[in-house]
Amino acid sequence: MNVLVINTGSSSLKYQLFDMNSQAVLAGGVMERIGETKGILTHKEFSTGREVKTKKTPVIQNHQEAMHLMAKLITQKIDAIGHRVVQGGENFKTATPINGDVKNAIQANNPLAPLHNPPNLIGIQLAEDLFPGKPQVAVFDTNFHQTIPEKAYLYALPYEYYTDYKIRKYGFHGTSHKYVANKTAALMGKKPDQVNLITLHLGNGCSISAIKKGECQDTSMGMTPLAGVMMGTRTGNLDPAIFGYLMDNTGMTQAQIDDVLNKKSGLKGICGLNDLRDIHERAAQGDKLAKLAVEMFAYQIKKYIGAYAAVLGHVDGLVFTAGVGENDEIVRAKALADMSVFGIEIDLAKNDIRSSEPHTIHKEGSRLQVWVVPTNEELQIATETCQVLTK
Repeated sequence: MNVLVINTGSSSLKYQLFDMNSQAVLAGGVMERIGETKGILTHKEFSTGREVKTKKTPVIQNHQEAMHLMAKLITQKIDAIGHRVVQGGENFKTATPINGDVKNAIQANNPLAPLHNPPNLIGIQLAEDLFPGKPQVAVFDTNFHQTIPEKAYLYALPYEYYTDYKIRKYGFHGTSHKYVANKTAALMGKKPDQVNLITLHLGNGCSISAIKKGECQDTSMGMTPLAGVMMGTRTGNLDPAIFGYLMDNTGMTQAQIDDVLNKKSGLKGICGLNDLRDIHERAAQGDKLAKLAVEMFAYQIKKYIGAYAAVLGHVDGLVFTAGVGENDEIVRAKALADMSVFGIEIDLAKNDIRSSEPHTIHKEGSRLQVWVVPTNEELQIATETCQVLTK
């Protein structure tokens, strides 16, 4: 079965076509800056082990035009389509075949993810027109976190805010956490239900999850992707009283403060930069705020590791993934320093090695294994799509 995975963002479209018999990528690409004066189109074809890359800068006026471009570029047969959908609310606990009721439910959850669900739904509707008759499946970022118990997903607000307005922790990056947890269990020679893991998806957006015997028990992001550890431009956890204090003392509106919390805070808020490669360079030159940003980031990661070790009771491994998690040895070393009380013994020489393959960075004899495992959310979506359709 050939499964096309579509990830529609507010101004982007990412896609990959998988041969699920071999799990090989047949084609894929990304269209960026949709709706701007100049877009970026990158398309790749894979055949006989060779990659053919095409890069153009056309004007891509809207998602409809982007989807039509994608349909023309993919020449291989498509049997089914899997869509990444960010917010499934409490409606969906597993990957789900798409029908009218599912589309209505996605739309009903728009208020919980106003920047993500609407373009996700546009991608689904356009794919129905472009690939008529092909089965489509929705895989939600929130699916994997539906096993979190009530004691962990509820906020200490009046209970009717949950029942009436659906205010609760949902969590995100679920396909990534699920993929690396299953992959790491296999690398350890175990089944997912035989290990307890803390998975750390660290990129420009960051989330950390506590996974017990294959099921998520808690995750750092909350009702929105703003919660948890500080990120590239997002605050992470914040005393909620600060919001009103800023409104009273700065004259900013709610929308302006929301923009600050999501786009001007985090690493960028502390040192003016949100790319850790640039931050490390500045820190090496003696920039105090760049050093502070790295220290804050690593410190917050360390706190979550300790908290989730307490939640799980017993931890078999830590798993670092995503752009920062896979490639930033400085952050990993700082976050894992002085953690021997948890059985974490990091090998700094191993930690300095960069590889596109999964590898360990713990010392021989470390009670707790530490893995760096590249994520593959698109393959996870394709896998779940295939599983749903072949039941």
